[in-house]
Amino acid sequence: MRKPASGPFAAIGLAVVLAALLVPAPASLQTRTAAGPGGLAADRVAVIDRGLQRYVDDNRVAGIVAMVLQDGKPVYEKAFGWADKEAGRRMTADTIFRIASQTKALTSVAILQLIEEGRLSLGRRAGEFIPTFAKTAVAVAKDGAVEIVPARRPITIRDLLTHTAGISYGTDRSVADLYQAKGLGPAAGFGWYTADKDEAVCATMERLGTLPFVAQPGEQWVYGYNTDILGCIVEKASGLPLDEYLRTRIIAPLGMKDTRFFLPAAEGARLSAVYASQDGGLVRAPDGARGQGHYVEGPRKNFAGGAGLLSTARDYARFLEAMRLGGSVDGVRLLSPRSVKLMATNQVGTLHSANGLGYGLGFETTDRYGANGMSCEGSFGWGGAYGSVYRVDPDAKLVMVLMIQLIPNATDLREAFPNLVYQALQ
Repeated sequence: MRKPASGPFAAIGLAVVLAALLVPAPASLQTRTAAGPGGLAADRVAVIDRGLQRYVDDNRVAGIVAMVLQDGKPVYEKAFGWADKEAGRRMTADTIFRIASQTKALTSVAILQLIEEGRLSLGRRAGEFIPTFAKTAVAVAKDGAVEIVPARRPITIRDLLTHTAGISYGTDRSVADLYQAKGLGPAAGFGWYTADKDEAVCATMERLGTLPFVAQPGEQWVYGYNTDILGCIVEKASGLPLDEYLRTRIIAPLGMKDTRFFLPAAEGARLSAVYASQDGGLVRAPDGARGQGHYVEGPRKNFAGGAGLLSTARDYARFLEAMRLGGSVDGVRLLSPRSVKLMATNQVGTLHSANGLGYGLGFETTDRYGANGMSCEGSFGWGGAYGSVYRVDPDAKLVMVLMIQLIPNATDLREAFPNLVYQALQ
């Protein structure tokens, strides 16, 4: 991947030691660790290795790439197992992954950038940009039937950023048939998938606005198409297609050369295969929307701001490092520190969780130590439908990224990985 001249992917220096370890077996193919003051304890790194390798050895995950930055320095970077077992292609640190809902963080940053520039505000109505959202409806269960009633108020950008607009992925029993008929919900893979659509994302979102949602705006935390709608709003407010906006305003400035919505055919072999949990093991996922997807071959028109990007662990860690540092890294500024603080601060009270987790403007927040494993209060993160997970812990100066391709994912790897990292801290 292309790397900046300085920063988290430059040489670590004399204070730490990087070891590169090439293993011929389908285990840890690439190893980069750093030990020393403030890094990971060398004897505890082996615990991370064994913990991740076990998932591969037990045939629960085909392959893994794990990346950890501490204070901007890469202190752990390893690849385990296979990118494609059937093809005999091993996992490497520069393997490309479908990051699904990790896309939401970049689209949310784009919205905050436009807010900083005065082109948007949190209180602006979605209907100002997408006409079908001017008046929306809600499906309400009543006396064993479903009644469609008007929304009590318009949906705002704040509602969409916090997932409190009442908008699901359309797989709920009350609305599934209606969404299916419009090519959404059950007709879109597991509900969120639009990479196979031969239309622009705003066309898809305009159709979504004609369907009923599942809760009144502002009353519940409902995970769904919210950030895809925001992607359309980015296009309308900026005058740029979402892929071009993200590339010119976030991806290229940070040097994230392997982050995009679709891959050129010549790079298709870099994309990890998708697997599915089954009977305690795994099988290769099918072609199409519920498996391998249309990221190399397909219409290449629908830029899904909620779940469409491809990336590498290194690229995504670079983006997260900018977030950890308050919106800028190595002289590249994406946002002001105050905007990042808004994103990483719980904005929904207990609507998302009553157990110490909150939701900000695009990130899940840890509001109490112990609510999210060993993550400190003030940590934030999320994950993707293919099993990937990331976490930023400002208190420990940590960025953690774990990439896998497993859907459905019956493992507990998302919970296990951060704890494996924390136990190795010195």
